[in-house]
Amino acid sequence: MRHPIKPTSPSKNQGTVKRDGPPAPGWPSFKGNSQFVGTSPSGRVTVYVDAAIDPAGVQNAQDLVNDSDRVVAANDALFGTTGGPVSVIVFALDGRTDGTGGADHMGYDYTSGAAIEVCASFNNSARVSALFEAELSECSMNGNLCGLSTGEALSRWCASVIGNNALSDFTTAPQWAQDGMQDFVNQTDQSDTNPDSTGCGMAFISWLMSLGHGLDKIAQTMVSLGDAGTLAQLYANLTTDAAANAWPNFEAAIQNLPNGVTSDDPFAAAPKQLANVAPWTVAVAGKVFAAILADLAAGKPAQQIVASVQAALGPSAVVKMAKTAKPAVCEPRSRRLRPPERKSA
Repeated sequence: MRHPIKPTSPSKNQGTVKRDGPPAPGWPSFKGNSQFVGTSPSGRVTVYVDAAIDPAGVQNAQDLVNDSDRVVAANDALFGTTGGPVSVIVFALDGRTDGTGGADHMGYDYTSGAAIEVCASFNNSARVSALFEAELSECSMNGNLCGLSTGEALSRWCASVIGNNALSDFTTAPQWAQDGMQDFVNQTDQSDTNPDSTGCGMAFISWLMSLGHGLDKIAQTMVSLGDAGTLAQLYANLTTDAAANAWPNFEAAIQNLPNGVTSDDPFAAAPKQLANVAPWTVAVAGKVFAAILADLAAGKPAQQIVASVQAALGPSAVVKMAKTAKPAVCEPRSRRLRPPERKSA
């Protein structure tokens, strides 16, 4: 089932913020006055806004409070895990108020990367939610794929599916095609800012999804392969075909596209992806949220809330998480998402 993001209509309370709330964390770049806006019903997402921003930016932040639990539930379902709490600030990143300032955070986990910055997008809160998901998905990579083309492509695909393609102007695959279609399938680019390697990854994931492999399976397999994994190995794990066949088969599929590569989804695979998310992961996410809400309402301490979450997950899920969890190895530094034309200064 698709869940299109729609910004809420401006309300009578537009431009108002709450004066009391938890102190803001240290942000990757924002140095202004962080004003608390609200916390999502699950308690997992705390939203702030630049106190000096236009009321339309405050509306973006209020809409994110309302939409963030949908985003985190869908993200949990894609990665097959339950993420941790995060804080988000909405402001005019790079002075932009249309979302093109992108988004930012630090490490690829819920410890070093839990302070997320997203660009305001006046009158289009759908873009703010999509930017939030781009960074949230990287936290769910648990220290893997950090600063690599594979991780960047995966995070953009998560934002595209969960954000209903609200960031279509961030596309990179057409540029990769125009620049000669360099092979980043057999080799992983050690950069998350190269539009050619990101674009190759975007088109490759589109192709895999068109073959029937859901984004949830793709995401979980990529994380399991880790930093040393390639898209060719991803193909081999998903299809049981030889990794050596990944690039020639993908290249042939690109050549057979009637209109070439005109978007990040040249194989038109995105609309079916949320339907491919495993139903049990959605159900588990719902149980976890219910447990958290009940414990918060009862005023229970943090230890009891954790115990309730573990009970909601069930023994098998807790064992699975214990086996797969590991210390983050991603070096904390800014992980900046920008449209392809926006270069670092």
